[in-house]
This record gives sequence, C-alpha cells and structure tokens, in this order.
Amino acid sequence: MPGIDECLLEAMRLPGARGAALIDWTSGLALGTVGDSPGGDQETAAVEAAEIARLAAEQHAFAPDDDAGAGAAGAGAPADAGPPVEDLIVSNRDSYHVLRFVGASFDGTVFLHLWLARAEGNLALARIRLGEMAERLVPA
Repeated sequence: MPGIDECLLEAMRLPGARGAALIDWTSGLALGTVGDSPGGDQETAAVEAAEIARLAAEQHAFAPDDDAGAGAAGAGAPADAGPPVEDLIVSNRDSYHVLRFVGASFDGTVFLHLWLARAEGNLALARIRLGEMAERLVPA
C-alpha cells in the first residue's frame, strides 16, 4: 500500500499531469504536493481546492439516494461512509482539475487533487487511476 509521496508520484505519471496534492478539505492544508501548482502557489491552490471540495461534500443534494436525508455526517449515515461525493471535475480552457475524495479508511476528510493538461491528459483514465490510488492510500 503506497503512502502519500508514492501516491502523488504515481499520479504524476499519468499523461498530462502538471501537479498533484493530497489536501485536507476541512482545513485546506496540503498534506503532500508534487509538480507544479495552479497559480504558482501550492498553499493557496490547496486552500482554494479545499473550499470547492468542502462545499460539495457538505451538500445534501449530492448525497447518493441511499443516504438521502442523512447528509455527509448526519444521523443514519454509516460511520465509514465518508463524504457523499466521489470526485469533482473542474475544467477550463487548457486543463482539468480532478478532486478525488479518499475514503474513511484514511481519514475521511482528505482528497487527491490532480491538475491535468487538457491537450495531453485523459480525463477518464485519470478518474479511474485516482480512484484506485485513493483506495490503496495509507497514512504515512
């Protein structure tokens, strides 16, 4: 099982990867980063990505149908459910930002952020690989 550094280096091997980070969505703290950062500042990028992740993770509208009414941490939600969102994709003219939530087996409040060049990247492959990485990730 890979730790944070190994996971981020694996993410950077994806075609078109420009940068990757593991971020706590409650605090905006980057637990690890590799490569470039959107805007050139890794700390600012982590805080901004965490804001988007937190907004999605805390909204009842994004919960799966079987969790309806329970919310991200509400009554009736399984203790190991984690956030109701698997991943988010934000696209712009030249890149994708893929935010993949890591399950409760790690911490329950972290996500992987992959910055992917649109011309060289493969969004479908990135989603699949980030999902696999998130399942295998263990705290360092």
